[in-house]
Amino acid sequence: MAIPVNISDLINRRIVESSRVEFKSDWNPEPILHTICAFANDIDNMGGGYIVVGVEENDGSPVFPIKGIVQNRIDGILKDLVGHCRCIEPLYDPVVEPVLYNGVY
Repeated sequence: MAIPVNISDLINRRIVESSRVEFKSDWNPEPILHTICAFANDIDNMGGGYIVVGVEENDGSPVFPIKGIVQNRIDGILKDLVGHCRCIEPLYDPVVEPVLYNGVY
């Protein structure tokens, strides 16, 4: 299933409010799972949020050029993510889409 927003709009925050977008420079399960849980709780009823892995941030803004994730790591990251999400109660199944953006994933 694809994410319901264009990646360029998401990175440049043209569509989604900044409080609903988190940039992570690389796959690091613990802080990413904390963010997933925070978005899943969605106390303000904002519709969750987006975590963009492979994008460094500075004071909440993306750092260009985008760093990305090496393509041969993506399947392993997705499997690891699904495994970690199976530990969340109630079960949480995130929508994930590897995207090619400016030549990097």
